[in-house]
Order: sequence, then C-alpha cells, then structure tokens
Amino acid sequence: MCTKCPSTLLLLFFLVAATESQAHSFGVVYTLPLPFWLYAWGAVAALVTSFLVLIFVDRDRLLTREGRVCDISDTTIIKLVKRWQLLKLLKLLSLGSLLFCIATGFWGVRNPYGNFNMTFFWIVFVLGFSYVTVVFGNLYAVINPWQFMIDILARVRPSLLRGCVRYPSFLAFWPALILYIGFIWFELFAQSGPSALAVLLTGYTALNILGVALIGRHNWFEYCEFFGVFFRLLAVMAPIDYKPSDTHGGGGHLRLRMPFSGVLAEPPQQLSLLVFVLFMLSSTAFDGLHETVVWKKLFWLDFYHGFLQYWTDTNPFVAFAAMSRLYSYWQGLCLLLSPFLYLLVFASFIAAGKFITKSPVPVKVLLLRFSYSLLPIALVYHVAHYYTLIQTQGIKIVSLVSDPFGWGSNWFGTANWLQRVFIPDTSTTWHVQLALIIAGHIVSVYVSHVLALRSFVTSRNATLSQLPLLVLMLVFTVSGLWILSQPIGS
Repeated sequence: MCTKCPSTLLLLFFLVAATESQAHSFGVVYTLPLPFWLYAWGAVAALVTSFLVLIFVDRDRLLTREGRVCDISDTTIIKLVKRWQLLKLLKLLSLGSLLFCIATGFWGVRNPYGNFNMTFFWIVFVLGFSYVTVVFGNLYAVINPWQFMIDILARVRPSLLRGCVRYPSFLAFWPALILYIGFIWFELFAQSGPSALAVLLTGYTALNILGVALIGRHNWFEYCEFFGVFFRLLAVMAPIDYKPSDTHGGGGHLRLRMPFSGVLAEPPQQLSLLVFVLFMLSSTAFDGLHETVVWKKLFWLDFYHGFLQYWTDTNPFVAFAAMSRLYSYWQGLCLLLSPFLYLLVFASFIAAGKFITKSPVPVKVLLLRFSYSLLPIALVYHVAHYYTLIQTQGIKIVSLVSDPFGWGSNWFGTANWLQRVFIPDTSTTWHVQLALIIAGHIVSVYVSHVLALRSFVTSRNATLSQLPLLVLMLVFTVSGLWILSQPIGS
C-alpha cells in the first residue's frame, strides 16, 4: 500500500460521509429535480430581464413612485392602542420574556429541545421577530427589553440616562458590529445549551446597563446595542415606518409607505453601518457555506495536503487534534473577515461603475449611497436559510410554554401539543428558497437602478453605472443558490 494510505482512507471515508449527508438546509437527502446549471441560468435570465425592463421605464415615474406615504399616527386603531396602553403591555411582556429565558436557562433541563429559552430566543425572537419587523416596522424600538429595563432603573437614578463619558464620533457603529460578530460566533461555534444562553443574556444585560451608565441612553441604543441596529435596518424595508421619540417617555410618528421604499430614503453616513449591512449578508452566506462538503474538503484535504501537514503531522490521524484546533481558528477568522471581503468586492464594483460613467462623485459616497440596496438580498438569504426552523422547531413553543423548565408541568394544557416531528417537503423548500433568492435580487436591482437615477445626471450614465452592479447581483444570486444546493458534511 502507498505511503499516503492513511490519508487515502481518510479521503474515502470523507467522500462516503458526504454522499450520505443531508442536502443543505433540508434535513433529508435531496437531489435537485433539474441540473443546477438550469436553475442558475434561469435566475440569471430573470435578473437580466428585470434590468432591461427597468431601463425602459420612465425616469420620473421611478423617482416619484416610492415617495407616497400615508400618516396613520392619528387613526382609530392607533388611538385605541394608546388608550389601552398595549405598548406598555408589550414592553412588560418583552422584559418578562427576557428574564424568563434567563431563569429557565439556569434552572431548567439541559436538553436544548426541552427548554423554553433555546426555542424562544433563537427561533421566536432572533428569527421570527426579524420577519415581524420586516412587515410591521421597528417595533423593537418600542419594546426593547433592555431599554425598558434602563428606563425603570432611571426612575431611581435619573443620572443613569446621561452617562458620564462623551461618545467618540469616530466609533460610530463599530461597537454594534463587534457585538454582532461575537453573537454570530457564539451562535455558530459555541455549541451552547440553555445554561450558556442564560449566561450570555445575563452578561449582555449587564453590558447594556454599564454601557448606558458610561455613554448615556441615546448613544448606547443608537450605536452600540446591536439588536437595535439589526432590527432598525430590517425595518427600513417594512411598509410601516415608525420613528420613536427621542425622549424616554415614548411616543413617535407612524406612517404607511410602499414596501422597500425606506431603502431609498436617507442613506447611512458611516462606513461602519455599511459594514454592518454587509455582515448581515456575509454571516448568513458563511453559515451556509461552512457546513458544506466543499468547504470542509478545502481545509481538511486541500489545505492539509498543501501545507498544513508540515505544521502538524504527515500522518492525518496523528494530526487530527492539531488540525481541529486550526480549523476552529480558521472558521472564526473567516467569519471575522467576511464583511470586509464583501466590502472589498462591493467597493470594486462601485468603483467600476464610477469609472465607466466618469462620475466625479467619490467612491466612498457612492458606497454609502448604494449600501441599502443590499438589504433585500440580506433579508432573502436570511429567510431562505432559516425559515424552515420556524416550521420544525418554532411551533414547539406552543408546548414549551406550558412546560418551560422541562419539569413535566402543564401550565396551560398545551404541553403535549405538536409533538410530532415535522419535516418540510424538500422539493417545496428548495423551490421556495429559489423564488426568495431571485425575488430579493430583483428588488435589489430595482433599488440600485432608482438610486443610480438619483446619483447620475443622465439615464444613460445611470444605466451604465449599473452594469457592474448587475454582474455583482448575478454573482450573489448564483452563489447563494449554489450554497443552498450543496450537501452538508459532518
């Protein structure tokens, strides 16, 4: 047998495991009904067609369509909400849910599927509330549990809201981005259970209190509390626009508008917020990619045979422990660098559009101006990758709410409801994902074209500037579908 026999056996084992692994995002082995290249070309054709259609739409019609809004602050429904103090009830429910997640994490069962806090936090809040925000606007700005907790504490110590240090303007949204990256790392790599989640929520609660005490309520929740920034960006796409009052007493302004029209409103002024948007996109793509066979073969086979065997050991079985440590570092580094890689790519295509049109507008200004055009893509990536979790595990919250600690309770008589394992139809899942990815990119093409019409003097230059971005959208579309179509490896 050859000297590389152990490595060959490892390769064979890996390939066998890959053929038996689950299709990505599905849960059972699934073979696409048509070759992938047909789906890819179909998606490309849909995007190119939508771009060509937009070219021939009247410029004035595109520039005025998104400006239609309707103020609903004084409608009967809103008055009833205020009269019945439903927002206060939602605030209490939000804070109570946070404290309950902490309590069940510390004193409930260790089984993540039998503990209330895992399903409620990861599925109902992180996933479900994201989709609620896209429909109903920035409700989180009203019911933020940490902000409500701070307001309660401020009744005892009003100086807490002012802080004691001036917030440096150069930090902008970088603290929120750092916390967001850390949160995604915890989600992907910490392999946490209920108790670890309870510790995380307790620590984040303490961090919010400390942050407000340090730099003040407004600055902390505007620039540093990453859930607030995350939901605020999602709410930009919502048909309901809510602007909370600057004071902690409540109030605000409520309007109805065209869906996604908020993306065309005032662009961000800080590069850090653009990188935050890019991480919303890159983290989801990375989450899908890092589970695939292709990604794992790249490190465990290609990198190992290429150079890592000389740093670890030429015997792959002996090198396994060291390779595992390097793999964890590699994964974390790729996650950390992903938004900056996307920034480099995005800036390159924006610069190409500037070069074609010979525009005098600086690249940084164009970057910020077009940054929100990526939000629809980030949204559909998020939904396509994770929506099945709501179908499979999210519905379990009905039974978990009656037995949140896993002690065999039945508080509301629903502890035995929806116990059947629900596996979504794989063909339906794939085609829903396909439709979502294509639809999101078509919306982004539309948004980019409208922004280009605003940014360039003539329609011709606006169209020319969009050719590089159209290519980028095509790359995002095909790569997103490719990741979803890949089998996952153990």
